[in-house]
Amino acid sequence: MPIIRSEHLIQSVADALQYISYYHPLDFVKAVNEAYEKEESPAAKDAMAQILINSRLCAEGKRPICQDTGIVTVFLKIGMKVEWEDGMSVSEMVNEGVRRAYLLPDNVLRASILDDPAGARTNTKDNTPAVIHMDLIPGNTIEVNLAAKGGGSENKAKMAMLDPSDSIVDWVERTLPTMGAGWCPPGMLGIGVGGTAEKAVLLAKESLLGPIDIHELRERGPTNRIEELRLEIIDRANALGIGAQGLGGLTTVLDVKILDYPTHAASLPVAMIPNCAATRHVHFSLDGTGVAELVPPSLEEWPEITWDVGPRARKVNLDTVTREEISQWRPGETLLLSGTIITGRDAAHKRILGMMDSGDGLPESVNFENKFIYYVGPVDPVRNEVIGPAGPTTATRMDKFTDALLSKTGLIGMIGKAERGPTGIEAIKKHSAVYLMAVGGAAYLVSKAIRKARVVAFEDLGMEAIHEFEVHEMPVTVAVDVNGTSVHQTGPALWKQKIAEELPIEVR
Repeated sequence: MPIIRSEHLIQSVADALQYISYYHPLDFVKAVNEAYEKEESPAAKDAMAQILINSRLCAEGKRPICQDTGIVTVFLKIGMKVEWEDGMSVSEMVNEGVRRAYLLPDNVLRASILDDPAGARTNTKDNTPAVIHMDLIPGNTIEVNLAAKGGGSENKAKMAMLDPSDSIVDWVERTLPTMGAGWCPPGMLGIGVGGTAEKAVLLAKESLLGPIDIHELRERGPTNRIEELRLEIIDRANALGIGAQGLGGLTTVLDVKILDYPTHAASLPVAMIPNCAATRHVHFSLDGTGVAELVPPSLEEWPEITWDVGPRARKVNLDTVTREEISQWRPGETLLLSGTIITGRDAAHKRILGMMDSGDGLPESVNFENKFIYYVGPVDPVRNEVIGPAGPTTATRMDKFTDALLSKTGLIGMIGKAERGPTGIEAIKKHSAVYLMAVGGAAYLVSKAIRKARVVAFEDLGMEAIHEFEVHEMPVTVAVDVNGTSVHQTGPALWKQKIAEELPIEVR
């Protein structure tokens, strides 16, 4: 019987989490590149170019693909003949591996996990605990599937108890647009069908660990109902025209993965979980001979992408920009931002407004007058970095704060990820402000535009502290203009119509 040393599992988990933080699965890179090559929407093509360039930079520099380095999810299949060396529990070993990975000095990963989720929401500071699923199986090895799932895509998970006569494809087609763009398409959809409510969700999550192989399925043709569903769903999903980053385009979904399980005669549980443009997962085995060996992919596997928006982009000096200037910006326009921006996300927004409502006012170190706020929680810098990967977080979470913040602080604009909801758009229009969108899934690329960074308030909030960034030609897209027109509404509508006219999808 093989004896598994605790150190082997701990270090293998740590190595795997570091590995997936900077290496995209190659099947994902190839799928995005294929979508990039055929994309006809300029905005979506630009977004995918940034994602691919960011991916290569991260592989070269061994730094995180996304500033949100995820909540760790682990599926363990443990052979019943395996023996363990010492008295640590499997969960303790996995969590020690997570701790070791996220605190590694040469590539510090952002700690995002909060204890007491319904109360104080205190950061555990080492990204533990992981979400761990274990299954005992015949055999004498341990099979480990490990993923790091970002909050932006995880928050878009959907679950429904359909009637047995309902169409799963129709449900996906109705539901996908309600997920917005906060899951950072293009990506995969994981779907679980059957079992019970909790089993369907678990199946959806586990399905995302599979490779992107929809092209192989198309070539050989489906052999069962699940494979038919995969093709029907991906075609209907892409016909919606949502596109990369929700800007409108030909490709929203790169693959659809489905796992099913027997269910009650009266039930049809269905769950859908998206994987974002920072897809991160890996598999390894342990047999008692040592730590798992993860072979680095060759950099030659990444496409050579060049991206230069300079000739058609508007250059903006954030230190002198006026309300009159921003009134000229149009949805879908590309801007290159230079100057000073202030950061702030959920916890900072809540604290700022609480201080102002109590009469305390803003900290002296924070000046929002005529400034832009960037919704970001960056990774800590290492080596000679100014700041670590610093991509945007989902903007809709800040919608409930937007009216009060714009009316009380002198802010004229915001920068974030994905669309704004009705509440946010109404506040933007009311105050003649603007909302700019940075590409989710291009965090390391964004950080290259940040020339100086310092914490100016709320250092106790960790990654949610308020920073002041000095940026040079940071690329963004005008997502909501001063009139409240949103590119996340106009773009998908336009491309849905184009696809319907030019590429009719067969409805089965």
